Amino acid sequence: MKTLKLSFLFCLISVLSFGAISAKEKAALVALNASTQGEHWFKKWNLNAPVYTWCGVIIEDDKVVELNLDSNNLSGTLPEMFGDLIHLRKISFFRNAITGKIPSSIGNLTELKVMNIAFNQLNGTLPSSIVNLKSLVSLQLFMNRIEGEIPRQIGNLANLEYLELYNNHIEGTIPKSIGKLTKLKELLISSNKITGNLPKEISGMASLRVLSVFDNQMLGIVPKSIGKLTGLEELVLANNAFYGDLPNELASLVNLKVLLLGNNAFKGDLAALEKNFPKMKNFDVHNTEGRGVIVTLDPED
Repeated sequence: MKTLKLSFLFCLISVLSFGAISAKEKAALVALNASTQGEHWFKKWNLNAPVYTWCGVIIEDDKVVELNLDSNNLSGTLPEMFGDLIHLRKISFFRNAITGKIPSSIGNLTELKVMNIAFNQLNGTLPSSIVNLKSLVSLQLFMNRIEGEIPRQIGNLANLEYLELYNNHIEGTIPKSIGKLTKLKELLISSNKITGNLPKEISGMASLRVLSVFDNQMLGIVPKSIGKLTGLEELVLANNAFYGDLPNELASLVNLKVLLLGNNAFKGDLAALEKNFPKMKNFDVHNTEGRGVIVTLDPED
């Protein structure tokens, strides 16, 4: 009887200690700790203590649903086992020193709504599996060293509202599928190596408030379809190789507060544009090739 009581007590302590999360999830957390130098974290995990006591780990219904480890001195890579945390709704690893690629297993996290791994040292390309995250609302990967192209099927992320990829080494063109992001409010892809035109499909992003492609290698004319983004408040096209006349449809953007066009090759009396935007607070056409003519439509294909 005494042995039976001791066995029951041991089982009870085990359940309490491990918070009843699955062995697979716990193994993934332990792998994350090991691969990101957990012994050097500012707020360390005691791997012998209950999982629910581990800093930044949020558990609901015996499932790990959030990891909040901002500014915690994580260094090293994200393990492939990270994709076993299939119940995650939020990842926040802002301002650490995480290196390497985002593992392809990230595509398993289909309940994920927020992913913030900004201000780290991520490199390599974005895994194509990232487009499987159809619950994703916010994707923040700015201030890293990510290479390659924006996935062609980015439009699969139908619930995305914030896409922040600025200050990386991303190349290629903006995918046409981006126009399927009807809930997107902010598209921030400045300071990369993006080329090609601003696709006319951007008109599909009816909820867009901020569009910033500053400091890339983009070119061509601004599509007339931009006039359909009537909720746009910030349009930042500066430091590219855009050219030609701006479309008259630009005047439809009556909610614009920021319009930055400098260091391109636009034509027309750009300074005269400002009067069309009653809410304007920051307007800059400096160093463009204004030719003192009225802004007119440029033909599109």
